[in-house]
Amino acid sequence: MHTRYRIQFPPSDTQKLEQDEVSFFVIEDGEKRRLRFHDYDHIYRRPGLYEQVFYDRLKCSSPEKVSQILKQTLESHHVNFSELRVLDLGAGNGMMGECMKQYGVARLIGVDIIPEAREACFRDRPEIYDEYYVADFTNLAPEVEEEIDDWSVDCLTSVAALGFGDIPPSAFFRALRFLKTDGWVAFNIKETFLDNSDTSGFSRAVRELIFSEYLDIYHLEKYQHRLSMEGNPLYYFALIAQKTAKIPDDFLQRLEINA
Repeated sequence: MHTRYRIQFPPSDTQKLEQDEVSFFVIEDGEKRRLRFHDYDHIYRRPGLYEQVFYDRLKCSSPEKVSQILKQTLESHHVNFSELRVLDLGAGNGMMGECMKQYGVARLIGVDIIPEAREACFRDRPEIYDEYYVADFTNLAPEVEEEIDDWSVDCLTSVAALGFGDIPPSAFFRALRFLKTDGWVAFNIKETFLDNSDTSGFSRAVRELIFSEYLDIYHLEKYQHRLSMEGNPLYYFALIAQKTAKIPDDFLQRLEINA
């Protein structure tokens, strides 16, 4: 059993803050420490804190939702889910990997940029991934690139990791290039990322990709990702697509999107 933490949400209203700006307090040994929601290194060092904040208190449903939609989509198109070779980008402490594993996949490879994520995963869910790389996908070492390529990835997942600067567009598109043509993509994004009023690089890149010849969209669904700190529902889109062609290396440059 993980430690249960005394956590405290601040008295001020956080609705005007971006999700990566929101913070909470954890009280340890009588001392109050402020942690931002995206201070993943500090959160992962505390066994069970991530689950307590985001899943127990804020009711995050995304790993289960996205993996379930992916399975249903593939089954309806007569694709054997258990034969998938999955690259889980922004794997964190293995929440999405755990959902994929329960359905059964042939290979499951985790990737995250911070070592604390892998350490937390090996501590809490050591049986999930066949391999877990700590790597910066904007600047991959040649040996890591070769190793990942050897896994012959035919499914890419990324849940609660895209946007907000956690995974820049160039890292996501590098992961897509590992994916075999005819392979599957499953990810979620904040609802505003598909709105033309959002002019961020990631939002523009995703919109261009969705309507390009490189992806066929099989499922797009708006759902409640989790609650905000104020108890309001936060809506995301879950997207399942098939890669139909090789994505050009200069895709982002053509759109004048910074990496």
